[in-house]
Amino acid sequence: MNEVADLIVAGARVAVDGPDGAGKTHFADNLAAVLRERGQTVVRVSLDDFHQVRAIRYRRGRDSPTGFWLDSFNYPRFRADVLEPFAPGGDRMYRPAAHDLHTDKVLNPPRRPAPPSAILLVDGLFLQRAELADAWDTTVFLDVPFTETARRMATRDGTAPDPADPSMRRYVEAQRIYYAACNPQRQATILIDNTTFTTPRILRMPS
Repeated sequence: MNEVADLIVAGARVAVDGPDGAGKTHFADNLAAVLRERGQTVVRVSLDDFHQVRAIRYRRGRDSPTGFWLDSFNYPRFRADVLEPFAPGGDRMYRPAAHDLHTDKVLNPPRRPAPPSAILLVDGLFLQRAELADAWDTTVFLDVPFTETARRMATRDGTAPDPADPSMRRYVEAQRIYYAACNPQRQATILIDNTTFTTPRILRMPS
């Protein structure tokens, strides 16, 4: 974790990307803790708080991988509420959420201020897709095989532990669409093997 933290400078926008079940939230929280111990101000945001409402998320069908890839998140709100305030010249007045996944309500919380030196640290799916790719100073991709992510999702969500199960098609095939369209493992600044949850292993980072 310290090696990753060494590459993050004050004011940076950092993405922690990877498939569902890769351990993105845990990794980002730990990275934030290390940065704060070093005296950095960190703003933690999750793309999970910027879901589309159910009517949009499931308009192509609840089992549709294409729907999961195209319709899961409200990227215009995420850019306006988070990425643009933290962009160079941005006012640092951000909103941390736009949707409550449990109630399906659209949220408009008051904007929060962040100092110019604050690091924006975001975890989420598909963070290197075209709508977002230009916004990051550093991208971390957690590479984990689907056999392991499905096992973790089964423990967390009660879903099928086999990635080949038909009920997992929406999630696994959407990730394959993402991999084919954006090649996030290759494009990431830092590539980490997070198969063993407690001991992430750096596969590639800038020299």
